[in-house]
Amino acid sequence: MERKHEDGSVHRKPVRLIAAACNGMGIGKNGNLPWNLPAEFQYFLTSVSRVSRPGRMNMLVFGRLSWFSCPESLFPMPNVLHVVLSKTLSSVPDHAHFVCQDFESATRLASQLPLADLIETIWVAGGTRVYEDALMHPWCDLIYLTDIMADFDCDVFFPQFDRSVFKVQDSFPGVPTGIQEENGIKYKFQVYKKEICEAVSSQ
Repeated sequence: MERKHEDGSVHRKPVRLIAAACNGMGIGKNGNLPWNLPAEFQYFLTSVSRVSRPGRMNMLVFGRLSWFSCPESLFPMPNVLHVVLSKTLSSVPDHAHFVCQDFESATRLASQLPLADLIETIWVAGGTRVYEDALMHPWCDLIYLTDIMADFDCDVFFPQFDRSVFKVQDSFPGVPTGIQEENGIKYKFQVYKKEICEAVSSQ
């Protein structure tokens, strides 16, 4: 549902998922990434911190387990406000900015004043349930999903999504093309764009 403010305007924010998944759609094992791909991880950092002009910010949304699996060295991240989703945390964790009970609460936080004038994009960093909730949100328009072209043992997986609704793009601004290779592992950056009219997707 779109949020209206006192002036009647709607501060709709794009919701974008970002992940890397191997063959079988695995994204993690024991709270860690199963692969060591520094350049791919730098792509994640660059993507979520890119804003249109100085002084603007993006919101990066984590589930509780995903948040606590992040290394301390990851923070602070430029141009990013961190939101942790949890129904059990009683205080905001170190390095985070907000705790919300669910994904809808996070989007409401970003789309209402005072943050509505600051936040440009809502990025979603997992885990599986948070990705699922984001995929169903009417503001979700893009999935940044790196294809790790190898098999890894994983216990966390990226959710299935309708690839007739989200269609892979041949190229996308700011996204490297072609097969990359790092530490003997091949991968390619991919972006899936929602290509169905809003009237249908919001029903």
